[in-house]
Amino acid sequence: MARPRVRLVVTADDFGYCPRRDEGIVEAFLAGAVTSVSLLVNGAATESAAELARRHSIPTGLHANLSEGRPVGPARRGASSLIGPEGFFLGKMGFREAVAAGDVALPQVREELEAQLNCFRELLGRAPTHVDGHQHVHVLPGVCQVFAEALQAYGVRFTRLPLERGVGCCTWLEAPARAFACAVERDARAAVGPFSRHGLRWTDAFVGLSTCGRHMSAHRVSGALARVLEGTLAGHTLTAELMAHPGYPSVPPTGGCGEGPDAFSCSWERLHELRVLTAPTLRARLAQDGVQLCALDDLDSKRPGEDVPCEATLEPFLEPSLP
Repeated sequence: MARPRVRLVVTADDFGYCPRRDEGIVEAFLAGAVTSVSLLVNGAATESAAELARRHSIPTGLHANLSEGRPVGPARRGASSLIGPEGFFLGKMGFREAVAAGDVALPQVREELEAQLNCFRELLGRAPTHVDGHQHVHVLPGVCQVFAEALQAYGVRFTRLPLERGVGCCTWLEAPARAFACAVERDARAAVGPFSRHGLRWTDAFVGLSTCGRHMSAHRVSGALARVLEGTLAGHTLTAELMAHPGYPSVPPTGGCGEGPDAFSCSWERLHELRVLTAPTLRARLAQDGVQLCALDDLDSKRPGEDVPCEATLEPFLEPSLP
């Protein structure tokens, strides 16, 4: 059966988290396995990562961070709904719980996002190619509206919509990981409105929640793409993003965003992703499936009307996942 043609952006998250992580990301980029990176401007290795991005001409976006480490904006100077008593962000789940409880002041979110956008411009001398969210904070209720407003004001056009169709059916994910992935998917669906109203664009499809860390393999990446593109007419060209976290494991105390590296960063799972991404097996599988790797800049260079990623092209994929 003929498949749709796919232009795939492979984005390595957490650039700037630590030098060993960055070494692996650059290795994957130079091998042609990664096509863009997302930079943490509050990471321990932010400045050296920015230098690597300039040296190797790596398409670089901002990995907006509201959940891990220290802020870069006004919240650094005193009390803020974004930080705890020690002066750090509230954490992956702590920030979500605070947002759900109405305890996060959205004007302070806007201030921190603007500070990170300004920091990125100072580091790279230009605007980011895209902005996504560390731990997917950018699609949380309320936050997504402020996020979209900030990106529109700064002239950023591309973001990530972490809506992976069918992720609830991925039985290989441990129960907490699957629950988190389903929550991210629900938030992403609700973020479509604010994102589109403020002129943001994203790829037609997204994968990565089901292929993170130990769960990544050539077979699962290929299967995830097939799942999210199911029902698409053959001969139609679509765009997709694969979220990835390659790199060499962090060695404490080096790394992190002010609190040291987390367990995932220190684990073998980052190296596993690096090896899967750079192995000939995945390249061959993608080529067999009609997948062409590209950068977001390549998508933006399309002429109007040429399958430009937007809200309209997303509609076929907005079907509910199984619980």
